Amino acid sequence: MTEVAFHFNAPDKLAYACRFARKVQRSGARLVIAAHPDTLALLDRMLWNVAPQDFVAHCLADADEELVHASPVLLTADPRSAPHNEVLLNLLPDVPDGFGRFGRLVEVVSAQDEADRGAARERWRHYAARGYAITRHDLVLKGG
Repeated sequence: MTEVAFHFNAPDKLAYACRFARKVQRSGARLVIAAHPDTLALLDRMLWNVAPQDFVAHCLADADEELVHASPVLLTADPRSAPHNEVLLNLLPDVPDGFGRFGRLVEVVSAQDEADRGAARERWRHYAARGYAITRHDLVLKGG
């Protein structure tokens, strides 16, 4: 069963996603980040603009098939199409389709955006109602 974790109180969800991607890549795991296309484009730019020592190898799902399969971090609006299934970072407002095929699912929740927090509560209820054990990480207590 997929391990589900909620990372609450992110002051900047996209900056947190960049740090999380770097951490997952350094661990040797593969990551899929699910978000709306406009968010993915912004995240792609952010990942290309990190310091050289923090570079995260990644690509968008519409890249060449060989690159998509080789990339340790994949940015996609539809995680069902991802070629790997280790870790899924969800930046979508809804439960991502096909999340159950991933070993881990991480939900990132804004510190300030009430609509985002409300959507996260709905996703939490969805997972809990289906028997998923949920781990909670308060990013304020961990220093962001």
